[in-house]
Amino acid sequence: MTNTLSLLAFTFLLAAGQLLFKKVGLELRGETGGGVWRLLLSPALYASFALYGIATLLWIWILSRVPLSRAYPYVALGVVFVPLASILIFGERVRPIFWLGAGLIIVGIIVTQMDLPKG
Repeated sequence: MTNTLSLLAFTFLLAAGQLLFKKVGLELRGETGGGVWRLLLSPALYASFALYGIATLLWIWILSRVPLSRAYPYVALGVVFVPLASILIFGERVRPIFWLGAGLIIVGIIVTQMDLPKG
């Protein structure tokens, strides 16, 4: 249970970092010339770096306890979480086919995490 919670926390940290990168990107929209300075002065950029740093340390800790083949599928949850959060936070739209793909990803993660009897 601790491993699963750690993997979910890792995935949420990465997703939050991606959403902050999007925020920085939106702050830069329409900038001409001074965009680099605006980028360097953006608190969201540094917050995303911090989240990625924490996520990296957590990932190393997770991999000391969980086989990579079991841990890595959780990274794919970000493909579901980030667009869903972008709908809520940024008002973005996703195509209807997204829901099929998101469902397939979730089913795939469930399948990869199953402990099937050997033999």
